[in-house]
Amino acid sequence: MSCAKFIVSGRVQGVFFRASARDEALRLKLSGYAKNLADGSVEVLACGDEHELDALERWLRHGPPSARVDQVRRTPVHEPAPAGFATL
Repeated sequence: MSCAKFIVSGRVQGVFFRASARDEALRLKLSGYAKNLADGSVEVLACGDEHELDALERWLRHGPPSARVDQVRRTPVHEPAPAGFATL
């Protein structure tokens, strides 16, 4: 199992980005969380199969219809995989 942290910037708060990211992650059978950051970006931690992490990254580059994604930064992380997928 692999884990990655994504920082998504652009118009990603107030557009159902976290809830939509949770739905996509659950569809891909990933665990983790999505949370708003003070600078207006969204942090997504996801753990699971590398192929599904790649699929989530592709989705994050577009997000839900009302979002405007300017940048996605991906960093591998080594931490225990959380159970389920939460929006914080």
